[in-house]
Amino acid sequence: MITKDHIRKLTEGHINGTGIFLVDVRLSSTGRITVLIDRPEGVRIEDCISLSRFLTNEMGEEAEEHELNVSSPGLDMPFLVTEQYLKNEGHEVEVVTNEGDKWTGILRNVTSGGFDLEMVSKQKGREPETKMAPYNYEDVKSVTVKISFK
Repeated sequence: MITKDHIRKLTEGHINGTGIFLVDVRLSSTGRITVLIDRPEGVRIEDCISLSRFLTNEMGEEAEEHELNVSSPGLDMPFLVTEQYLKNEGHEVEVVTNEGDKWTGILRNVTSGGFDLEMVSKQKGREPETKMAPYNYEDVKSVTVKISFK
C-alpha cells in the first residue's frame, strides 16, 4: 500500500543533494498522488519528469492504481516549508495572521523560527515610514507571494 510517508521518503532520497526541496505530498481518496517540489531558482520541467519517472519505477505495479502528478506549487499557493520563505526573501508577500489580519510587505530576515515583514506606511503630507514586523511561523495562517501586474 502506498502512503504519504513512503512517497515522501522516496522523493527525499531522490532529490537529496540536487538543490530541489520537497514542499508537500498529497494522497487523495481517489488515488491521486500529488508531489510538489521547488528549488531556489525555480523548478524545471526536467526535474518533474525525472522525479515522476523515478517514483513510477519505485512504486512498481502499485503505480498503475494511482494518478501521479509532480509539479511546482502555484504562485497563489501559501508557503508550507521554510525553503519557500527563503526562496522568496526580498519579494512582496501577503501575510494573513491567525487572527485574520492581512498585511502586505517585503519578506525579510527568514530564519527557522520566523521572519520579518517590512512595511511602508504612507500618510498624506508626511514622509513614508518603514517598519519591521516580526512573525513566528505558528502565528500566521498563510503567506503568499503578492502578484502584481505593473
